[in-house]
Amino acid sequence: MCTLATCKPTIRRTAQVDDWVIGTGSKSKNLQDHLVYAMQVSEVVDFDTYWGDPRFSRKIPTLRGSRKQAYGDNVYHRASTGEWLQADSRHSLKDGSPNPGHIEKDTSADAVLIGREFVYFGGCGPKIPTELRAEFGMDIVHAGRGHRSRFPPDLVDVAVKWICSLGTGVRGRPSGWE
Repeated sequence: MCTLATCKPTIRRTAQVDDWVIGTGSKSKNLQDHLVYAMQVSEVVDFDTYWGDPRFSRKIPTLRGSRKQAYGDNVYHRASTGEWLQADSRHSLKDGSPNPGHIEKDTSADAVLIGREFVYFGGCGPKIPTELRAEFGMDIVHAGRGHRSRFPPDLVDVAVKWICSLGTGVRGRPSGWE
């Protein structure tokens, strides 16, 4: 399963079951017009549910594990007092203590997106086709930080058809993990 549990709070707050979420590469790595991942949202759960669900226990970061284990996104849950707890992770401060800035941003949307149907390319994703960038009068690739969420239905249909033609599952490694 593909999950989105950190960063992108606006997307996590507003996405619904059956929506598609895509991620494109960063401009700093010259991958801004490449697909990193695409997932169809099959579930939306809160952080406590995500933390306690055995299906996602492997996504709790283990900094003493492999690189993949260290980058898990299951990092937030609440204490019995209601206070947010943050697992020692890449979202924490260097000394392992909680990072208040990340906690504030990430938990501003108590929602985790889960996708059973997904494709993940990481740093080796295909270039987004020209017809998804201009033909419908709207570029599916968002320049800069943030996101875009309102696309014409015809563009969504063509984009989903293209995404589904790429296969499913993990097809590459994160950029910089080569």
